[in-house]
Amino acid sequence: MFSKFLNIDKEKQDRIINAAIKEFAEKGYDRASTNEIVKEAGISKGLLFHYFQNKKQLYLFVFDYCYELVIGEFYKKINFQETDFFMRMRQAVMVKMEMLTTYPDIFKFIQEVFMEESAEIKVEFDKKKTELTHINIEKVYEGIDYSKFREDVDLKKILKIISWTFEKMSDEALYRAKLSPTHELDYQTIQAEAEEYFEVLTKCFYK
Repeated sequence: MFSKFLNIDKEKQDRIINAAIKEFAEKGYDRASTNEIVKEAGISKGLLFHYFQNKKQLYLFVFDYCYELVIGEFYKKINFQETDFFMRMRQAVMVKMEMLTTYPDIFKFIQEVFMEESAEIKVEFDKKKTELTHINIEKVYEGIDYSKFREDVDLKKILKIISWTFEKMSDEALYRAKLSPTHELDYQTIQAEAEEYFEVLTKCFYK
């Protein structure tokens, strides 16, 4: 679908992608202007729509690009030799915090996507987010030593409770960010809150 764009030189690709990330992250989907994107990228509007049929296609492409970049780097940094469930989860939080300093604009954009309410893309992205969450839960649990968990409680239920806990924590953090003028997530607070839950859940579900 995006072969025309992928065939141009890397420097021009980067200019267009970076301009789109900046505009979408700052203004959200509905308010983002393709005029501003082409101005920032130094190309014509006709050329942008030669590569992408419309703003929605551009948004979808940029999200997939950013997500694949971040998730690829994330899994390179995760030590899958660590088989303790909660140590793996702590590691995941620390890696994410580290990557926030490396890719601030990309994380800002992805954060805005997860808060996006535009009717034009909301249904499609809600489905995509659900699918990606499921895929990544399976991946991050890979190789875990489940023998540490209590045997008198169903393991599947334990994992569901843990997943629901952090999904709800994430939802609450996003909701607080939506209410703030800057839409900024307080990652230090989130990290501290996650650690509190790790301690409680360890006591509840480990032998």
